[in-house]
Amino acid sequence: MGNSGQQPGSTTVLVVEDEPAIAQAIVHRLSAEGWHVESVGDGYGGVAAAARLQPDVVVLDVMLPGIDGLEVCRQIQAERPVPVLMLTARDDETDMLVGLGVGADDYMTKPFSMRELVARTKVLLRRTERAARAAELAVVQQPDPPLVAGDVTIDRAQRRVLRGEREVHLTPTEFDLLLTLAQTPRTVLTREKLLADVWDWVDASGTRTVDSHIKALRRKLGADLIRTVHGVGYAFEPAGDADGTDDRAGGPSGA
Repeated sequence: MGNSGQQPGSTTVLVVEDEPAIAQAIVHRLSAEGWHVESVGDGYGGVAAAARLQPDVVVLDVMLPGIDGLEVCRQIQAERPVPVLMLTARDDETDMLVGLGVGADDYMTKPFSMRELVARTKVLLRRTERAARAAELAVVQQPDPPLVAGDVTIDRAQRRVLRGEREVHLTPTEFDLLLTLAQTPRTVLTREKLLADVWDWVDASGTRTVDSHIKALRRKLGADLIRTVHGVGYAFEPAGDADGTDDRAGGPSGA
């Protein structure tokens, strides 16, 4: 197990990675940010460490001895919601969608740059901090009313989503992406703008991340709500507004 010295109130990161060289490199780089970082090398150890550490974010490899990263993510999220960044050795979109479906917030394909790993981890931490601040403000202030678009209701205060009478369980990233799209219905938002607004990224290196999260949203909410504008981006189309001529399952990368 690798770790850095923990300071009271510091950010805690759990790394679950079975390749020692990769785990050591991640621990070293994330520790340089001033975070308390611990690593374990198998799935069962990851579940136990998450329960013990109560980390602020988890960096989780998909392929692990014991139980795989997908099952680790399920068990961690069932115990306590926590941002999860999944690592996969295969550039396989099916793996990515399954990972997002079990509660991961983001994914990276090996090999990856440590700079990007740090950037994505910081994004997850900032999103958690913003959500906590919003919850605190909602206690003392009048919360924003739910956003209703067609048969979709987005409760911003409780971060809940309904389609009709059915509650749809979204990851924090999926919720933020849906809300960003729904706040300007029928308006096309580019992938670059979505990266900036939802992920706080200032470059376009993560456009496939946007596409995969759009696919995950469509799988959970229905394919009819988000329109693809080929080569540009996406638009939220409340039920009943579509003209039937747009491709909701296509896109330059299949989103």
